[in-house]
Amino acid sequence: MTFKILNFAAIMTEELKELKDLLILPKEIAIISHRNPDGDAIGSSLGLAGYLKNKHHNVNVVFPSEYSSTYEFVRGIQQSTIFDLEPDKARKIIDRADLIFCLDFSGLDRIDKLGENVKFSKAKKVVIDHHLDPEPFPDILISDIEASSTCEMIFQVIDQLGDRGKIDRYIGESLFMGIITDTGSFKYHTRPQTYETAAILKGIGVDDYGLNNKIYNAQKERHLRLLGHCLANRMEILQDYGAGIMWLSKKDYQDFDIQRGDTEGIVNYMLMIEKVKIAALILEQPTIVKISLRSKDDVSVQEIAQKHFNGGGHKNAAGGGVYASLKDVINRLKRVIPEHLPKVN
Repeated sequence: MTFKILNFAAIMTEELKELKDLLILPKEIAIISHRNPDGDAIGSSLGLAGYLKNKHHNVNVVFPSEYSSTYEFVRGIQQSTIFDLEPDKARKIIDRADLIFCLDFSGLDRIDKLGENVKFSKAKKVVIDHHLDPEPFPDILISDIEASSTCEMIFQVIDQLGDRGKIDRYIGESLFMGIITDTGSFKYHTRPQTYETAAILKGIGVDDYGLNNKIYNAQKERHLRLLGHCLANRMEILQDYGAGIMWLSKKDYQDFDIQRGDTEGIVNYMLMIEKVKIAALILEQPTIVKISLRSKDDVSVQEIAQKHFNGGGHKNAAGGGVYASLKDVINRLKRVIPEHLPKVN
């Protein structure tokens, strides 16, 4: 069966032509994604790396910070470089690159100290991303805010470059992983292309059941105990507005030995409550308080994150961070929610 990807935005045509020309001859390529890499950041980076290696480029993947142990099964992740652990090596990779891909972020502040190296690098810079308001730093910008994930975009870019045949099962697994994690297993922010892409990747040989199992059914015991603590002791429902708030303090981080990735997905549990339209998870970290926002239906959390928490994201999934106390951030959220949600009848 032959699938045709629907209407990948026509505005990308010239950018894709320029990218195709850049990839004709083997190059030294660096792929970078954002700090605290999630499934889409990791999947898009390793998926693109596999494709570029199949085209005989020399490719290195750099993440600003460590990834969750959940993703250790992904092929190629052990060969990636973590800036926080090996800063000199990471900088050398960027300095010697002819071409730099920036994936799943569109502002240099998302890669912290690496931002300066990328900004002043003489390499051509390519951004492939699905978030709002990209910064004008790349030479080639491929942006599609309607895409489910950067992984979906990577597949479509490869496909439009005429190289679908270079996507093997391992590349497909990486890309499918990002689609799964950014859509909550196809529960939100999907479109026809999302399902078509998934169908093609499954046809290549991706084991979607096995992949879901590795991502969602391999949690540590402490993760479930943390979830129980959040639901029983750290959840407040604002019944008048249909909003749910959870928070974790620095003491919670110590008591439950919370590691990178342990809180991923917890915010979504509040959306299971019938009348809850907005859910927020607020995390007190050593120097900053982070907030993750999710919503149902036509309620936008992107505006809340951008206006009140120095953040951004998508309509139904956004986040931010502020330098304030945990109590102040919780109170701020409670003050702004009535501006964005009508009272529940």
